[in-house]
Amino acid sequence: MVFRALADPTRRALLDVLVERDGQTLFELCTRMAGAGVTSSRQAISQHLDLLAAAGLVRVRREGRYRLHDLDTTPLAPLRERWVRPDERTDP
Repeated sequence: MVFRALADPTRRALLDVLVERDGQTLFELCTRMAGAGVTSSRQAISQHLDLLAAAGLVRVRREGRYRLHDLDTTPLAPLRERWVRPDERTDP
């Protein structure tokens, strides 16, 4: 699921926006995406966020009436261990 989530350029752009600052609302994310040159509807951005949340890359929390989105890199750790840093692994 993580690879599917990362395969789309709009979802990668959303993660780039979240890496700058956690705790953004859908409205803030849509505004920042438009500023980055990504033209998607609010509904499309919401669907992308849902897929990122299903992959575990985005956490959604409620604060009052707002849904805040946070980046969660935990699902990337096994990928990093397996392919990015194999030279640091000790072989038995």
